[in-house]
Amino acid sequence: MPRIPHPLDWLLQARGILFPWLPVCLGTGIALWFAAPREPGLAEAGVAGALLLAALAGRVFGGVRWHPVWIGAGMVAAGFLLATGRGALVAAPVLDWRYYGPVEGRVVEVDRSAKDRIRLTLDQVALDIRGPPPGRVRISLMSDQPWLAPVPGMRVATTAHLAPPQGPAEPGGFDFRRLAWFGGLGATGYTRTPVLRLAPAEGAAAVWLAAQRQRLAQAVMARIPGDAGGYAAAVMTGDRSGIGAAANQAMRDSNLYHLVSISGMHMGMLAAFVFGLVRYGLALVPRLALRLPAKKIGAGVALVAAAAYLALAGRDVATERAFIMVAVMLVAVLFDRRALSLRTVAIAALIVLALRPESLVNPGFQMSFAATVALVAAFGALRGLPRGGLPRWLVPALTLVFSSVVAGTATAPYAAAHFGRVADYGLVANLLAVPAMGVLVMPGAVIWALTAPLGLDAPALWAIEAGSRWILYVAAQVAAAEGAVSGAVRPSGAVLPVLTLGGLWLVLWRGPVRLAGLAGIAAALWLWWGAERPALLVAADGGQVGVHAGAARALARPGAAFVAEAWLEADGDMAGADAAGRRAGVRREGGQAVLTLAGAEVVHLRGKAAAGALPDACARAALVVIAAPAPAPPPGCIVIDTGYLKRHGALALSPAPGGLRLDAAEPLAGARYWTGFDPWRRGARPPPLRPDLPPGAAWAEGGATILAWPPAAAPVRVAETDPGSVRGGR
Repeated sequence: MPRIPHPLDWLLQARGILFPWLPVCLGTGIALWFAAPREPGLAEAGVAGALLLAALAGRVFGGVRWHPVWIGAGMVAAGFLLATGRGALVAAPVLDWRYYGPVEGRVVEVDRSAKDRIRLTLDQVALDIRGPPPGRVRISLMSDQPWLAPVPGMRVATTAHLAPPQGPAEPGGFDFRRLAWFGGLGATGYTRTPVLRLAPAEGAAAVWLAAQRQRLAQAVMARIPGDAGGYAAAVMTGDRSGIGAAANQAMRDSNLYHLVSISGMHMGMLAAFVFGLVRYGLALVPRLALRLPAKKIGAGVALVAAAAYLALAGRDVATERAFIMVAVMLVAVLFDRRALSLRTVAIAALIVLALRPESLVNPGFQMSFAATVALVAAFGALRGLPRGGLPRWLVPALTLVFSSVVAGTATAPYAAAHFGRVADYGLVANLLAVPAMGVLVMPGAVIWALTAPLGLDAPALWAIEAGSRWILYVAAQVAAAEGAVSGAVRPSGAVLPVLTLGGLWLVLWRGPVRLAGLAGIAAALWLWWGAERPALLVAADGGQVGVHAGAARALARPGAAFVAEAWLEADGDMAGADAAGRRAGVRREGGQAVLTLAGAEVVHLRGKAAAGALPDACARAALVVIAAPAPAPPPGCIVIDTGYLKRHGALALSPAPGGLRLDAAEPLAGARYWTGFDPWRRGARPPPLRPDLPPGAAWAEGGATILAWPPAAAPVRVAETDPGSVRGGR
C-alpha cells in the first residue's frame, strides 16, 4: 500500500533552510506588539508566555514533523514578550504640558536640527515643576553661542520653552512620540537665552567617551575646513553637527546620506581594511605566514578595531546594529565558517532584535538588512558561474556596479515609503562616491589613527580630505541635476509587510515554489499604486489646513513648515510649504482662508479676531476650522476648534459613502505607552479608539466616523466602513 504523505512533509524536507526564518518569526511577534491598538497588559503577556511554553513542550515532546511549527510559534511569542518587556523597561517620565522656565542638566549629545541649529540633549534634568522631571530633554539653540563649546558631560543651565514630544502630523503618520519613548526623551523645545556652563565635562565612562569623541571631531574639523571636515568627523566619530544644511540636503537628494550615518558599510570597510592589512602584512613575512593562522589573526584584530570604532562613534542604534553584523561575520571567520551567508545575517538580525526590539520599525534596520540579504543572496546565486573571459581588472568595477544595483533595488521601496522621495540618479552617485569611501576615507581614517600620535598623519589627512571633498562634490552635482528627485506617495500600512514577506520568500526558500514571492511583491506594489491621500488635512493645533486641489495639495497659508512639509512628503509632492501655500484652490479674504471640499466651502480662521468671525464664517461655510476655542455652532455648520483637536490630534477627511470619513490621529495612534497610557497603572482607562463627531456634525452609525456632507440638521445613516486605515481621494 503506498504511503500517504503527511501535510507537513514539505516543511520537514526544508529543515536545512529554515534557520534564516527565525528572525522573521521573531520580528512577526514584535510587529504584532507594535500593531496592537491598545498597550498589551498582563492578559496578553500571559497568552504569549503560555504559547512560548507550549512551543517548548511541543518541541521536546512532539513529533519531528511539527518541530518547525513549534519553533516558529515560540519565536513569535518570544518576539511579543521581548517587545512587551522593552516597552516597560525604557519607561521614563514625559512632560505633559507646555513649560517655560529654568532648565538644568548634563549634556549627553550635541547635534544639529534639520534647520541647521545646534541641539543639546540633556539628562539628569532639573525643572521648576512638581513631580519627576523628564528623563531627557532636547533643546535647540535659536542663536549661535560660540563661547559655549558644549561637549558631552558638561553641566549647563538655561531658560527654555519645552513641550511633550509631538504626535503625528496626520492620522496614521510617523509618530515621533514612539521614537522619543524608546530613546528616553521626555520633552523637546528651544531657547533664545544664553546657555550657562555650570560645570566642566566629567562623569562616567560613557560620558568620557562622548567627550573624547567630540574633541576628536573638533580636531578633524580644525585640520580639514568646511563641510569636508564635518563629513570626515561624521564618518569617524558619528558627530554630524559640522555638516551644513545644504550639504546634508544634497547627500539626501543624491541617495548618498548612508555615507554620512555610520552603518554596516562603514564598519565593513574598516574591518575589511584592517583584516587585509594584518593578514597580508603577516603574509609578507614567510616564517610568520607558515606558522600563524593569519586569516584568524586578521579577523581578531579587525573585530577589536570594529569594537573601538563602536565605542568611539557612540552606541546609537545604527552603529550598534552595524557592529553586530560585522562582528558576527568576523566570528564566523574565527570558527572557519562562511562570513557572508544568510545564516550569519540571520544571527545578526536575531541579536539586534533581541537587544532592541524597536529596531524593527526603524527605517535604518529595514534598509540595512534588506540590502545585506539581497547582496548575500545575489552573490550566492552567482557563485560558481564562469567569469566568461573577463579581464581580472574589470571584475572589481563590475562587482561595484552589480552591488550598487542590487542594494539600491532592495532599499528603494523602504526609502520611498518612509521618506516620500526617490533619488533617480542614486545609482550614478553611489558608483562615483562609494569607491572614494572605500579607497580613501576609511583607510585614511585607520592610518590616521595609527600615525597621528607620531606626528606623521599628513598623508592620511590628505586622503581623508580628498575623499570627503569628492563625495560632497558628487552629491552636490547629482542633487543639482534636473529630475534628481521624484516624489512617492506614502503607502498604506500593509504595503511594506507584504513586500517584505514576498521578498523574503523569494530569497530564503528553495525550488520553483520560491517564485510565489513575486506574487507578494506584485500585490504590495499594486496596493501602493492604488494608495489614496486624504482630501482635507487639519493640523493638530488648528494652525494649518490643506486640501487637494486637482493634482496637488493647496495650503490655507504659506508656512507652518514642519506640518505642511510632512503632508507634502506623504503626498509625494516635491513643492515646499511656501509654494503650496500659493496654489490655486484657496481664497484669502481678510484673515480667512476659504477652501472647497466636495462642492462645499471650508473656512480656516486664525488670529485674535478668529472667534469674532465665527458667525459670519458659519453663515457661508459647511465646515469651519478655527485655531481657538469656539462656542457651539449654529445648525448646518461643523466647527473644529482647538478643544476638539487637543483631544483628537490632527484630522483627515476623505470622501466616503454618505458623506466624509473622519479619521483622527490620536484614536489611530492607540492607547500606547508613548500616547500616555500605562496598562500597569491602577485604574488606567484607555481612550476610545474612534473619534467623536465635531460639534454641529450629523452623526452616522457604522464602524467609521462619517460626517454628513454638506451638513444637514437631521442625522444620516450610512453603511459600516472599516475603521482600520486612512483612506482618501485625490
